[in-house]
Amino acid sequence: MQASYQVSERRACGAFPINRSTQRYQSRRLDQAGLKMRIKELAATRVRYGYRRIHVLLRREGWEINHKRTHRLYRELGLQLRNKTPKRKVKAKLRDDRTPATAPNECWSMDFLSDQLFDGRKIRVLSIVDNFTRVSPALDVRMSYRGSDVVETLDRIAAAHGRPKRIRLDNGPEFISKDLDLWAYQHDVVLDFSRPGKPTDNAFAEAFNGRVRAECLNAYWFLSLDDARVKCEAWRRDYNEHRPHSSLGNQTPMERAFSSGQACLP
Repeated sequence: MQASYQVSERRACGAFPINRSTQRYQSRRLDQAGLKMRIKELAATRVRYGYRRIHVLLRREGWEINHKRTHRLYRELGLQLRNKTPKRKVKAKLRDDRTPATAPNECWSMDFLSDQLFDGRKIRVLSIVDNFTRVSPALDVRMSYRGSDVVETLDRIAAAHGRPKRIRLDNGPEFISKDLDLWAYQHDVVLDFSRPGKPTDNAFAEAFNGRVRAECLNAYWFLSLDDARVKCEAWRRDYNEHRPHSSLGNQTPMERAFSSGQACLP
């Protein structure tokens, strides 16, 4: 029969040796399950958001965490974005008479995107963004567009957002139409056309279109024209009201607009 011996904690720690404070230490870290679940929910609903934007949203919801913990949990959950396209290595030079916008409605950018419904029918999306606040006044979806349709959209959003002093746009047939030219003359709006073959002249529109394409058009199936309009409008409102923008100090476009003294509808 073997005898059992009990060794004191002091003697056991001295034999190995182990510091007694280390032996008695108990972790005070809070349970991360709820935080991990919330990060997964945000990443599932906003599939193109990286950990930095998700961290901003978590802080707004009241989570007392720093960006390092958000990054660590984001990586543990395997949510890293690895399918980003490389940036074009092109050195763009704007025209000398162009200056950055310094106030809301000083300069808008406007462009078209193309997509299709589930049955293959083509649709076109007119995207408009304010270069200073990054607010998108319209993301208008139609089967086809004419110059008169562009004018109709601009008149519709003028009541909520006002009219810009200048609009940057390319040389598409809808933008060089007589209808848009007459509208601009009547309302004293300058149409600032890009140089042929120079898409970087309308860089704000190109950047905004990239977000629309990645976060909206590529993320949904459109069953009908009305379905496409509903989903694009929902994304536009989320972009204006909730999406943190790194170039605005993680403000949303609407927060930037209100801080600049512009009262407008989403």
